[in-house]
Amino acid sequence: MVDWLSTHGITVLVIIVVALVLVFLLRHFAPSLVKRSVSLRMKGQPEDEIRKRCNTLSSALVTTGIVIIAIVAILTILPEFGVNIAAMLAGFGIVALAVAFGAQSLIKDFFAGMFILLEDQYRIGDWVSVAGIAGSVEEIGLRRTILRDFDGTVHSVPNGEIKVASNFTKDYGRVNMSISVGYGENLDHVIQVINRVCKEMAEEPKWSSDFLSTPEVLRVDRLGDSGIDIKILGDTRPARQWAAMGELRLRIKTTFDDEGIEIPWPHTKVYFGNTLPGIQATQPTPEKPGGTNATPPST
Repeated sequence: MVDWLSTHGITVLVIIVVALVLVFLLRHFAPSLVKRSVSLRMKGQPEDEIRKRCNTLSSALVTTGIVIIAIVAILTILPEFGVNIAAMLAGFGIVALAVAFGAQSLIKDFFAGMFILLEDQYRIGDWVSVAGIAGSVEEIGLRRTILRDFDGTVHSVPNGEIKVASNFTKDYGRVNMSISVGYGENLDHVIQVINRVCKEMAEEPKWSSDFLSTPEVLRVDRLGDSGIDIKILGDTRPARQWAAMGELRLRIKTTFDDEGIEIPWPHTKVYFGNTLPGIQATQPTPEKPGGTNATPPST
């Protein structure tokens, strides 16, 4: 035992120390290297987008690097315990071939995860919809994507199950909303009021940095059952569209109240019996037996 410790034990200890040092260096220097590279490639883009891309790639790189270091360290240590690595790898090759048929979904997840990262489909912090689940991206790995929805529930989605990924916060957001007004309103005046409210909000210091373009009326969108829908469109910084739309709705409602502009709501008129407005209900006269021209029977 003493002989083994003096010969092989020191080697094992050195391998473990080297592996730990490599993990330490990877954790501390990989993020800065990734940031430098990403900043050069994404020069001119918003700082938030650069930060999210850096976090995404750094997390994936560190995780993958640690796994590789651990595998190499284990394969290097095993011969010190008398394990024949060549024979073991040959056996692993046969086992891996058999496992591959039973782990096709796992392999599919890993390949899908690689393409998600390489194609920059979404980043940590983005709000996305994948596999029928919408939420904020908390982690992107080679095997799975972790989302947290609006209720705070955490969802783990295998990357291989993601057929379509919808990213609501990449590059920019969009104010896309409709406001209904009554049929009796002057549409030119309504459009003028809406555009004024949008312009005033976009010029305020509190909100000006959130807008990439001032929202404005795009068109009269629909003639509904109870009102006329007016479409409003404008661009914002990523993830700021929802706050902007909420504030716009509040301001438009307040201004409509001040201007006396009606915001309709669905309503139904109910008539009882056969009485309609403008029509006098009449009581039908019963027919005589045998029809209207029948004569009384003779006695």
